Amino acid sequence: MTDRMDSAAFWDSRFASEDYVFGTEPNAFLRREAGRLPQGGRVLAVADGEGRNGVHLAEQGLDVTATDISAAGLAKASRLAQQRGVSLTLKQVDLAAYDWPEAAFDAVVAIFVQFADPSLRANMFAGFARTLRPGGILLLEGYRPEQLEYGTGGPKAEDNLYTESMLREAFAGWDIVSLQSYDANIREGSGHGGMSALIDLVARRPE
Repeated sequence: MTDRMDSAAFWDSRFASEDYVFGTEPNAFLRREAGRLPQGGRVLAVADGEGRNGVHLAEQGLDVTATDISAAGLAKASRLAQQRGVSLTLKQVDLAAYDWPEAAFDAVVAIFVQFADPSLRANMFAGFARTLRPGGILLLEGYRPEQLEYGTGGPKAEDNLYTESMLREAFAGWDIVSLQSYDANIREGSGHGGMSALIDLVARRPE
């Protein structure tokens, strides 16, 4: 319980400023791949922080539920949605204790959810499978271990980072639509800026 409270306090503190730490524009990978999502479908945006990605999805006409552990982040997400003239469901969720609703979503979006250590990550990935409908799509982006050399964002623990082999193993049996590793210069608020070692996964849950 203490760890979860500490995590909420950490993110509340990080999101306390008026500025949007990771900006208000959607992640570039999400913007590129959003066309894969079913028109009007139900989408779960996991650990969506201040709402930049969930709000973008709502702007595309999707039925969005965005979760985060931080009340401060969710308040900013609500404000951003109002500014953009869209609505989405916002839920304060601790992923370590989340009861993933079964077969509830057409898509899951998980962008830089690398606060998760290997144990929590395994539970979270199992949650993705549980909450997606058969044939549902997962859009996931994270940092590779090479990111530690760049130091331009993300966790400091290598165990929290993704490799292609790890993701292929974690989603064995899924239809891997796309799995790409590359470096790119990104600008996402003050939180992510500069050359970054990225990895993108697009995968479908088995029917």
